[in-house]
Amino acid sequence: MDVAWFVHQQQLRQKAVAESSAADPFPGRPWMRERGAAAAASPGGNLGVKGIIAGGITGGIEICITYPTEYVKTQLQLDGKAGAGKQYTGIFDCVKKTVNNHGFFGLYRGLSVLLYGSIPKSAVRFGSFETVKNHLVDSDGKLNAQNRLLAGLCAGVCEAILAVTPMETVKVKFINDQRSPNPRFRGFFHGVGIIVKENGFRGVYQGVVPTIMKQGSNQAIRFFVMESLKEWYKGEDNSKHVPKYVVGAFGAVAGAASVYGNTPIDVVKTRMQGLEASKYKSSWDCAVQIWKNEGPRAFYKGTVPRLGRVCLDVAITFMIYDSFMDLFNKFWP
Repeated sequence: MDVAWFVHQQQLRQKAVAESSAADPFPGRPWMRERGAAAAASPGGNLGVKGIIAGGITGGIEICITYPTEYVKTQLQLDGKAGAGKQYTGIFDCVKKTVNNHGFFGLYRGLSVLLYGSIPKSAVRFGSFETVKNHLVDSDGKLNAQNRLLAGLCAGVCEAILAVTPMETVKVKFINDQRSPNPRFRGFFHGVGIIVKENGFRGVYQGVVPTIMKQGSNQAIRFFVMESLKEWYKGEDNSKHVPKYVVGAFGAVAGAASVYGNTPIDVVKTRMQGLEASKYKSSWDCAVQIWKNEGPRAFYKGTVPRLGRVCLDVAITFMIYDSFMDLFNKFWP
């Protein structure tokens, strides 16, 4: 009886070990379950790649819709206080004079520059945000307040360095060129060629510091507000679906918050990237000169057209982005 019982116990132990090994091929090496080549694919493993693709598509669609407001905002920010440098009395005067002098599509001057840049900009923004977010979420898939700001800040800094600074510099110079009696730039590549020839590679990286400050604060504010509103809407149910019209409304609120938060930085950035940037020693000197010569209100030049553009921009962007991410998650596990 003792021998039979012992054999039976041995068989049970062997069976248990076999079942355990089948369920966990690395019982003595738990780190392999998480990081080894045989580790199961994480649901969020492709989030960065999905974010890059969805963000790129979103950026191209969005800029085609909202560019005229960006054009008007930039023209007003480049306008001097008074005298020969003053061309426009306000938003509608800017639109009227542009259409009269250059036709309706004059409002789209420089679009190619932003189109070439918006696709990689949006791709970098959302790809980096999803990547950072995926590393910061807690076990429930949520971000706390500090991590929302951090993820958004990282997204803004990445897009500023890799895409926004050269794109914005060339865009501002193109729009600024149109203000002169005899515009020199005949197209995107011709204009970039002249800029690089005259100013070197540095010519397309003017204003990098204020751009990093602008984009970092922009995305920190936007993603913080957006993620906070989504979390509020979902309540305790993190899997709850947020309708696209609600996403759009949340995006508009996030966009408005970012406008009021960093328009002064945007004005300095625009001046530092214009054709007359050489008259400023630095971004700080630019800010000081604006304050002395034009007063504190000059730091909010172009706020109304920027507010309209950004609210529409951010609302459309998040709606399109969420739609593509839903599509990708459905067919791309």
